[in-house]
Amino acid sequence: MGRHMREHGIEPELVLCSSATRARETLQRMNPDRGELRIEADLYGAEASTLVARLHNVAAAVRSVMVIGHNPGLQDLALLLARDGTAVREKFPTGALATLTFHGDGWEALARGGAELTDLIRPRDLERS
Repeated sequence: MGRHMREHGIEPELVLCSSATRARETLQRMNPDRGELRIEADLYGAEASTLVARLHNVAAAVRSVMVIGHNPGLQDLALLLARDGTAVREKFPTGALATLTFHGDGWEALARGGAELTDLIRPRDLERS
């Protein structure tokens, strides 16, 4: 997934990562070259509502955020935010990368159904390419 991100220019300005060992290992494998990295204990096992609340506190100047955490919270977050979450509902495995886009006036405007699922890459998709 890290190679996919580099090849496609995916460079989040802020990465919020669970403090769990496995999440931090995922962060290391992605090896983001740019942006701010925050390891946060509150993201460990967080539910979608907790993740949304955390995103609401991101500074408006930050244009892109990546959350590295755990299911079912991440899948539930994508389902909550995406207008059409059909692809996420079907399968959201460990290591998947969902890209959601929204056009609000700051992160506090992020709301249910307020984003578009613009991409969903699963580890198996990368094995085929």
